[in-house]
Amino acid sequence: MLIPALILFLSSLAASLVFTWLARRAAARLGLMDQPGHRKVHTQVTPRNGGIGIFWGIALPLLAGLAVLFVFPADRLAAWLPVAARPHIAGLLAHRHLALLLLAATLGIHLLGLLDDRKALAAWPKLLAQLACAIALVGVGELLNRGAFRTLTFFDDLFPGGFWVSATLSVLWIVALTNAFNFLDNMDGLSAGVAFLCAGLFLIAAASGAEPQWFICALLLLFMGSVLGFLCYNFPPASIFMGDGGSMVLGFFLSALTIRTTYYHPNQGWYAVLMPLVILAVPLYDLVVVSIIRILQGRSPFVGDTNHFSHRLTRHGFSKRGAVLVIYAVTLACGISAPLLAKADESQALLIGVQCASMLLVIGILERVGEHTANQPAAKPAAGEDAKGDKP
Repeated sequence: MLIPALILFLSSLAASLVFTWLARRAAARLGLMDQPGHRKVHTQVTPRNGGIGIFWGIALPLLAGLAVLFVFPADRLAAWLPVAARPHIAGLLAHRHLALLLLAATLGIHLLGLLDDRKALAAWPKLLAQLACAIALVGVGELLNRGAFRTLTFFDDLFPGGFWVSATLSVLWIVALTNAFNFLDNMDGLSAGVAFLCAGLFLIAAASGAEPQWFICALLLLFMGSVLGFLCYNFPPASIFMGDGGSMVLGFFLSALTIRTTYYHPNQGWYAVLMPLVILAVPLYDLVVVSIIRILQGRSPFVGDTNHFSHRLTRHGFSKRGAVLVIYAVTLACGISAPLLAKADESQALLIGVQCASMLLVIGILERVGEHTANQPAAKPAAGEDAKGDKP
């Protein structure tokens, strides 16, 4: 399966590189330039329509693949595909409508983000539009295939109303992750890099499970190739930002794939379903903590500020690139053991959970101590030293 995997990854990478370059050139004419401001960390006017590259990096190869699946019969496909891929033709044909639905819903969230990048939308209409896209994905998916984009489907038979609990949690999960990666898009290379790492961990989980999930693997490879292509322009110092048209695509598309992925099998522990929480611990942590801070300060959680994890790191002395690399490392440290949950016993699963919780606890402590220290008056230089603490 290595050759098909490389084709998927490289095709999305190439498409993303080209469309991000085109978006950067067209940003000024489209009125999609990001101006420096009081809560911005950049100092130069920068294009903010890189989400176009991310979306089309996923969409273009996916549309090409779907066109082939819809036009040609199975026997013709078998003659073209590598031998290793031929046993999966039936699965590809069965999933083509779901892939088309996912792409259509992602297009909706992408257009919403571009509209917000063009002219800032009010928080509640934007949230309602996100909910509409998520409900459409879950609802239409249910018509195509029971539980297609719905998590915890075993609730259906567990208690009355289980279906509606499952559907509601699925919609909330999609919207939460959509906003988590939107919140995380506050520094060059941060949201895209974390999304790439999380997708890589989900790829390991989907490929190494009791039953490898090749449909999920294929979409994750497209996602990772597209994100990496954009990251070539966005890693600090960035020449283009993704904007909401990109950050919301990251969260929306990845959340849908986490729902489609099967984590639990009858011969495994129930805790395997917690894998997404462990892998996505950092973006979820940032979403929750920043929202709580804003609410405690009497402000809307949707009004931007500089209280994110990355901003705090820079206030503690890290460079922007250093802060981004630290968060990459924390993301890996939290999620690297998550794919093992599918094969772990109870004690091993507990250790994985403790590892993740400990990392988040350390982050929380360092943030609080650092903020406390940063707010203290500067110490007077000792005798014989200048204001920088150096010998004169």
